[in-house]
Amino acid sequence: MSSSAVIRVQQQQGLINHNHHSNSTSEKHTISMFRVFLRAFDYIYLLNTKIFFYFLLMFKRFLRFFFGVWTFIFVTLRGSKKKLIQFQSVKYYNCPLQPLSLHRLHFLPKKILVLDLDETLIHSHHDGLSRVATVKPTGPPDFIVRVEIERHPVRFFVYKRPHVDYFLETVSQWYDLVVFTASMEIYGAAVTERLDNNRNILSRRYFRQHCTLEFGAYSKDLAVVNSDLSRIFILDNSPIAYRSYPLNAIPIKSWFFDPTDTCLLALLPFLDALRFCRDVRSVLGMNLHLHQNLMVTSTTGLTTQVVPSSMR
Repeated sequence: MSSSAVIRVQQQQGLINHNHHSNSTSEKHTISMFRVFLRAFDYIYLLNTKIFFYFLLMFKRFLRFFFGVWTFIFVTLRGSKKKLIQFQSVKYYNCPLQPLSLHRLHFLPKKILVLDLDETLIHSHHDGLSRVATVKPTGPPDFIVRVEIERHPVRFFVYKRPHVDYFLETVSQWYDLVVFTASMEIYGAAVTERLDNNRNILSRRYFRQHCTLEFGAYSKDLAVVNSDLSRIFILDNSPIAYRSYPLNAIPIKSWFFDPTDTCLLALLPFLDALRFCRDVRSVLGMNLHLHQNLMVTSTTGLTTQVVPSSMR
């Protein structure tokens, strides 16, 4: 091979090596630029994510502050936290009954639910009350009852237990409702009228004259309401009121002014199921230990006594 041919081959090989080196350098440069781009993207993404979560946290804090201020303004203006809680959506889901359940209810007589008033459905005090109240109201009363007792006008400031309207509306579909209170008729009838609110679900009412005075306390004779004790039961905060009928009673905690109380709502599933039994005593007899505990605490003055104020 001539020297010129050798030189030409070497030049071609050098050109090929140069092109290969240029391509590899270009590829390395492209890879490094891509890595820079990825790092920049990661940095921007992380920065934006931090900014997003920061603004989200600030937004949540703003909402919490806003609702806190709104709650304070509402409670201040309306004067009652209970009214604020009552705006919450409360609903007991009545599932459609199965044919077998409907068939069973068809052959069972409708049961009777006897309801106490004071400290069970409502709490009240009058303007002539001279004792020092241990529990103070959290706001204005739900309504005021004006009656005349012994030729003296008296105002009763009545506070409704949370969710009592919804409770009465729901259980009235399952039971015949009866009000049985140890209070005077002039007071008890006026309060019951306001609770009934023209719904005609509290049409049967019994008052102090229907009670029995024993050892300084009023007890309630359920046989006066209905002689069939298999289909009648009472909801009362005082065990003294139903001491003759412990198998026909559901105890409930005394209520005064607690706006967060949910005792009435908690009873709805139980009351829904109780209507399917043939004899309420077969179920309510399991609560005897609760009555015994309440009787013990009532002697220590921790529960409300049945004997109401002389003005009731």
